[in-house]
Amino acid sequence: MKRALGPALKILALRMPALAIPVLAIPTLLFAGTMRAADAPVVVTSIKPIHSLVSAIMQGVGEPELIVDGAASPHTYNLKPSNARALQDAKVIFWVGPGLEAFLEKPLQALGRDASIAALDDAPGIVKLPFREGGAFEPHDDAPEHESASGQHESASAAPEHEHDHAEADHDHGAFDTHLWLDPMNAKAMAAMITTTLVAADPANALTYQGNAKALDDKLDALDTEIKGMVAPVKDKPFIVFHDAYQYFEHRYGIRVAGSITVSPETIPGAERVSEIHRKVGELGATCVFAEPQFEPRLVNVIIEGTRAKSGVLDPEAATLKAGPDLYFNLMRGIANSMKDCLSSA
Repeated sequence: MKRALGPALKILALRMPALAIPVLAIPTLLFAGTMRAADAPVVVTSIKPIHSLVSAIMQGVGEPELIVDGAASPHTYNLKPSNARALQDAKVIFWVGPGLEAFLEKPLQALGRDASIAALDDAPGIVKLPFREGGAFEPHDDAPEHESASGQHESASAAPEHEHDHAEADHDHGAFDTHLWLDPMNAKAMAAMITTTLVAADPANALTYQGNAKALDDKLDALDTEIKGMVAPVKDKPFIVFHDAYQYFEHRYGIRVAGSITVSPETIPGAERVSEIHRKVGELGATCVFAEPQFEPRLVNVIIEGTRAKSGVLDPEAATLKAGPDLYFNLMRGIANSMKDCLSSA
């Protein structure tokens, strides 16, 4: 027995170093992986469309954090303690700008002092369209009173013109329409600024950011061509939207938005305004009236009652979509599909 065990023990002893090597290597590999994750900068983004663009450019390096998640809207968002901590830890912060995410302006000053903050509404080459008023897009002049989100009635005609302009600037929009991402060419301008900012903050990963940005640029060009083909058959049919968020989409693809129920989604239109839009639907021959998932659809049902118009849903801020690098493309295709489906069946 002793002679039989001797060679077996020798064989086992010879094998043990080989077996031990991968076991000893596991902690080393885990440690290396941890170091790679730690090397990625902490990047925070404001809203889902911006998060999507940043995610695409950061693929292979890390994942950005998102503030306005789920079905929340930047028009009505309140900062959470977890958001405040994220801002405080951030190395880079991306937002559209104070015209859209007004709730972020003061927190960025207080908590983001150590971060590189990029307002993408300042991206070189971005197209800005002036905030639209007049006709079916103006709720104030046609209705002496409107009801605010708090339920209080306010007089529009009582305020001097310069005070009205100041109030509009404080009403999330500023001097231009802030839904800039609804034109893929603006998304390309934003992506270029995102890339430049990330490369400056994290030069070690510059080649990855730049390679991802080139791939994203090509995908955005392809998306633009695809959407042109999708909406071409229905682009001359007029329709009404819940709030005036689609000007960039309209401008890019030549579609006919006839008016909006409200300019700002946090402002509930008064009875006169609803009556006026109901009348406009008939006068303009609007074929569809579109609601948005975050806001009460009851107004849309009231407006189309007794008309031949149909209702649909548009989601300009991706409230119903899962965050990630594909979200921007799903968002834009979703808007195009909703328009095509509703308008072609009307």
